[in-house]
Amino acid sequence: MDIGGRRVSRGMLPLLALHTVTEYYRLERKPPVTAALLATNTLIYLRPAFLKSILPTIDEVWFNAHLILKHRDLKRFFLSPFYHMDESHLVYNMLSLLWKGIQLETSMGSVEYATMIATLLAMSQGITMLLAKSLVIFFNYERAFYSEYAVGFSGVLFAMKVVLNSRSEDYTFVHGVLVPSRYAAWAELILIQMFVPGVSFLGHLGGILAGILYLHLKRSNTGPNPLRSIIRSVSGVFSWPLRVVQGLFRRRRYSGRGVVGGSQRGRVVTQVWRCPACTFDNSGLLSICEMCGTGRDGRDLAANLQQDLSPDEVRRRRIERFSR
Repeated sequence: MDIGGRRVSRGMLPLLALHTVTEYYRLERKPPVTAALLATNTLIYLRPAFLKSILPTIDEVWFNAHLILKHRDLKRFFLSPFYHMDESHLVYNMLSLLWKGIQLETSMGSVEYATMIATLLAMSQGITMLLAKSLVIFFNYERAFYSEYAVGFSGVLFAMKVVLNSRSEDYTFVHGVLVPSRYAAWAELILIQMFVPGVSFLGHLGGILAGILYLHLKRSNTGPNPLRSIIRSVSGVFSWPLRVVQGLFRRRRYSGRGVVGGSQRGRVVTQVWRCPACTFDNSGLLSICEMCGTGRDGRDLAANLQQDLSPDEVRRRRIERFSR
C-alpha cells in the first residue's frame, strides 16, 4: 500500500525475503542472476527515494500494443515486465521466479541463463504484441487485447516453465490438477484464465509461445549464441583485474609429473619417461636423466649402480633439483 508516497509492505515482502534467504543458504552454489532479478523487481516495486528520480512510474510503462506501435515506445516494451500492480502480484511472481530460476541457472550456468532470460523477455513481449495486432488485422478484435494494459514478469515465467519442463516425463500438480509436466504451462494458462480475473491472456500465451520458439531455435542453432558471446566478453572485462590479482598470489607446485595448478590450454605437452635408476620423470626431449644421469635406454644404469647411491643421496639430489 502507499502511505505518503511511500510503499509499505503488508507483510508479504518479509516472507518473500525470508524464503529467498533460506533457499540460498542451503545452496552450495548461489545463482547470482536469479538473485539480481529478484532484487530488481522488488526495488522497482518499492521505489526507494534514491531511485525515484530515475525510475519511470507504472503509468509510463504499462504494456500496450497500440501505444508501443504508434509511438515506438521501447520503454513500455522492455520495462513493463519489471513492474507489478500490488504486493501479492509481485510476491507470487517472485516466488515462481525463485523456484524456476534456481533450477535453470544451476543446470545451465549463469551466462547462458542470463542470455536465455533476455531472449525470452524480448520474444514474449514481441509475440504478445504481434498476437494483439493480428487480432485487429484479421478479426477486427481491438477493444479486448490491442488496447489492453498489462505489467508483470509472468510472461517470462511462462516461457521459463516451458523450458524447464521441456524434457520432463514426470507429472505435476497445477492448482490441484495433475497434468504431465511438459503441458503444465498450458494447463496453468487455462486455469488462471478461468479462476483469476483480470490477468493478461495474451501475455501468458505469448510467454508460452516464446518458450517453444526458444527451444526450437536452440535445437536448430549449431553456431555460437551472439548474445552469449557479448555477455561473456563483458564479464571477462570486469573479471580481468581479479584474475590478475589471483595470478600474482597463486603459487605453482612442481612434481615429476609436471606443473600442478596451472592451465594446460595452449601449451605443448611432451611425453615423459621414467628413469629406471631413480624413477624421476624426465621430459621426452631429454635422453639422459636430469636427476642421476642415467640414459633413457638404461645403458648407464650399471654405472650409476656402481656409485652405490644410498636412498638418502637420491633424496638429497631430488631436493636440490626441486629447489632450483
